[in-house]
Amino acid sequence: MTFDPDRVTTVTFDSYSTLVDVETAEKALADRVARPEPVSRLWRARSLEYTFVANQIDAYQPFYEMNRDALQYALDAHGVDISREERDEILAVYHELDVFDDVRGGIERLHEGGYECYVVSNGNPEMLSSMIEHANIGDLLEDSISADEVGTFKPGAEIYRHAAARTGTPIGEIVHVTAGWFDVMGAKHAGMQAVRVNRKATPWEPFDGKPDLTIESFHELADALGI
Repeated sequence: MTFDPDRVTTVTFDSYSTLVDVETAEKALADRVARPEPVSRLWRARSLEYTFVANQIDAYQPFYEMNRDALQYALDAHGVDISREERDEILAVYHELDVFDDVRGGIERLHEGGYECYVVSNGNPEMLSSMIEHANIGDLLEDSISADEVGTFKPGAEIYRHAAARTGTPIGEIVHVTAGWFDVMGAKHAGMQAVRVNRKATPWEPFDGKPDLTIESFHELADALGI
């Protein structure tokens, strides 16, 4: 499908990997783990896998708790023996992940162009509050919408439909911006347009359709919307 800018009145953004770089977590591991990269990658992979499984077996728990369990598994899998306190210090990096350079400026253009902007995320409210403060974008957003509000993670249709209801926007007038391939598919399935922001120059998944638009920077979305 081709992106239709004339349909858009509201823009929603994913958080982790879209606004902030989850690979920053590797830095938090570096002082405690001999080979932090594979631990970090397994941590992120298990974290997402837990959310997918939770949706299927009605085992929702707040994302921070799932992320903690995923970190513990990654540490155990790589034979890393640290205290709970040290583990929780690593986990706390999610409150201050590096912000992508285009985030403030790109969202500011959309905001000034008259688009209402929201964050729609698997993160629980406390995580989103700290992330938005750290990214310095609170003044540009109408609100943040958490999976915690419906007890369903992406790409379950419920969270996108809930976001439409919370924003008071017909779902077809929302464009969802995300780095996550599964999030693109979930948003499109629910009835939104979906824009993939390709943060890491990776190929698209050869599975069930394509994004309505692919960008490398939020500024490209502003350009596509004519602002």
